Amino acid sequence: MPDKKSLFTQIPKIDDILNEKQIQELMMAIPRVVVLDVIRKKIEDIRKEISQLSEVNIDQYQLPYPSLLEKIIHDAYEKNKMSLTKVVNTTGVILHTNLGRAVLSEEIREAVWSVACNYSTLEIDVKTGKRGSRYVHIEEVITKLTGAESALVVNNNAAAVLLVLSTMAKNKEVIVSRGQLVEIGGSFRVPEVMEQSGALLREVGSTNKTHLFDYERAITEDTGALLKVHTSNYKILGFTEEVTLKELVGLGRKHSIPVIEDIGSGTFIDFSKYGLVKEPTVQESVDAGADIITFSGDKLLGGPQAGIIIGKKKYIDLMKKNPLTRAFRVDKMTLAALEATLKIYFDEQEAIRKIPTLNMMTRKIEDIERKAKDFNKLLMSIGLPCNISLTQDYSQIGGGSMPLVELPTWVIRIYPNDISVNELEKRLREYQTPIITRIQDEQLVLDVRTIKDDEYTLILDALRTVMGVKKGESH
Repeated sequence: MPDKKSLFTQIPKIDDILNEKQIQELMMAIPRVVVLDVIRKKIEDIRKEISQLSEVNIDQYQLPYPSLLEKIIHDAYEKNKMSLTKVVNTTGVILHTNLGRAVLSEEIREAVWSVACNYSTLEIDVKTGKRGSRYVHIEEVITKLTGAESALVVNNNAAAVLLVLSTMAKNKEVIVSRGQLVEIGGSFRVPEVMEQSGALLREVGSTNKTHLFDYERAITEDTGALLKVHTSNYKILGFTEEVTLKELVGLGRKHSIPVIEDIGSGTFIDFSKYGLVKEPTVQESVDAGADIITFSGDKLLGGPQAGIIIGKKKYIDLMKKNPLTRAFRVDKMTLAALEATLKIYFDEQEAIRKIPTLNMMTRKIEDIERKAKDFNKLLMSIGLPCNISLTQDYSQIGGGSMPLVELPTWVIRIYPNDISVNELEKRLREYQTPIITRIQDEQLVLDVRTIKDDEYTLILDALRTVMGVKKGESH
């Protein structure tokens, strides 16, 4: 009768496993340290299995050596894969924060790749041969698009607001409406960002109503700036009132106090022309006379993660000298992606067509219906063991933008026969190219709006694989 001690002695030694031909070949493709970690983990798993055996079933236990090498090879390849990788978004949320928000345009691939794989003009003036500024690559295109005097880019909009306040109002009071003290995501809130900047928060008005006289009464010799925050991630409806940017600018000029506006999502396009709700455009804020405006690059703009600061040159020049600018600076890949994205905006119709965020937002329901019906036919034809239906539903913008907007869409609903809906969602999520779905009413939902044209075949293959259907089989 075997006992635990004898089983422990039968566990293969790490060196013996490393000397196996299959493992030697594995280490030609995968670093030895990765393979070694996997082997140690597998050995430890076997030790735990043995230690947990009862006296009743100990004689039935067999060491899993025949399959051990296969498991090591599989796990080594899994462990060596990139953690940050592509996924297919079928959720219908266009700016899905967990999935990286804005999808960049295919049109800019070469521009970004060329800069990433080669030395670049990041901080050299090729005309003079002297050191240049990394910000010149995007300053001209931003000012041309917006009409602002100057521009600066940092790594996100929270950093932009912090840098602006640190430069313009450190140790001074910044007056802001109580209804605009928003949480901007990840539990970061405007008051906390202001505190880190060294500015002193001065709340005025109430949650639902703030008047111009509220700001004026709060102005003292310690006032450093007037701040307006666009509540892009929520809306207060009903008995409300807020001061317009133009009114706030007038008050600021009356008292020689700069006015800062944080637009949040930021857009160069009036979406009301495309049947969506009206969002303030960056150009409108410039025209209203704001001294400094901040907004995100990776939301409605459809570019890489960035915080964009535009406005009066005298303030931007001061920000460039602030030590925080170096801490918040963007790298060459962000600059390349942002410059290439912004240049598409010189032709609005080209931007709508080529920038995925804009294209998905403004896509005609007739086009979505056609694609959904074509996809539904394909799914029905491959004999999946499930019930499939095609219905209308709603997509979302996401990313804290246009929170009340529901975009009409068409979705595929799947109810599997042999496994639970949760298990199907899990298997697709853990597929070699993860398919991110959502569950609604005990059905798996695939929203066509956020599926790219080249991803339908991938989804079909994934469903076949995770449901155990071979090509040509029918259920």
